[in-house]
Amino acid sequence: MVGSGFPYTEFLPKVGQARGVQIDLDPGALSTRYPMEVNLVGESAETLRALLPMLERKSERRWRLHLEKLIQNWRTEAQERAQETANPINPQLLFTELASRLPDNALLAADSGTSTVWYARHIPIRRGMKASVSGTLATMGCALPYALAAKLAYPDRVAFAFLGDGAMQMSGLTELVTIAQSWPTWTDPRLVILVLNNRDLSYVTWEQRAMEGEARFEASQALPDVPYAKYAELFGLGGIRVERPEDIGSAWEMALAADRPFVIDAVTDPNVPTIPPRPSTEVMEKIAKALADESDAMEVMSQIDKELVQS
Repeated sequence: MVGSGFPYTEFLPKVGQARGVQIDLDPGALSTRYPMEVNLVGESAETLRALLPMLERKSERRWRLHLEKLIQNWRTEAQERAQETANPINPQLLFTELASRLPDNALLAADSGTSTVWYARHIPIRRGMKASVSGTLATMGCALPYALAAKLAYPDRVAFAFLGDGAMQMSGLTELVTIAQSWPTWTDPRLVILVLNNRDLSYVTWEQRAMEGEARFEASQALPDVPYAKYAELFGLGGIRVERPEDIGSAWEMALAADRPFVIDAVTDPNVPTIPPRPSTEVMEKIAKALADESDAMEVMSQIDKELVQS
């Protein structure tokens, strides 16, 4: 484990199944998730460079080849998931349409929510890019401040912020004020903001279904439909509202060709599930329990079925 606290211990090997080595700047983070055989305190890149001369290249490569095949299979499956229909837009399609258009030196930032899930699944981060998320996946409203900080550090590179409508309403609308003030000083004026406008705090909605078996609670989860692109235009920024899947590609092209920061207000389906690709029986039972008390259960189950078919 390199520079990671990785809280999802259910996905780690069982104790005794693997030998563990961990690198972290914080000694207190070592061996907290798994009993590591070697704990190394240090900066990740520097420590890895020091380790490399001590390692021998393996001649047996079946395990690596197996992993490469699994990864390729997953990328194919992820592409197929993004192509599934939704009402009106499958949020995954926004990310797959961007992936092939990303400049080599892009600066990327995702918020804490469904945007993180789609970002992790569908954006291949290439050498030369810089990418950020909240380290513990808990800081809602972080994407735009992260992207803005990246632009201040690298004003000659295009930046992207991916966030939900909850995060945009929480802090993003205010950050547009700072962006409007700052962008004329940037060498590259582009900061592209994707807002997943599904009128729901949907990451929590899905967490409650999958983890607690609790139905969506309208009073705490529903959000108003704010015209985010038009709001950006009030500050002299660019913007477009996207309501049809066939318009996604041209929206990204427009944003990348813009001479100023640009907001894409994408109307997406909150019913596309953020559950793991291979959900456990326990998770599915909790979701079924939750949906028994939801009026739009059929629409939600339709999207779950599409995901399970791909799996």
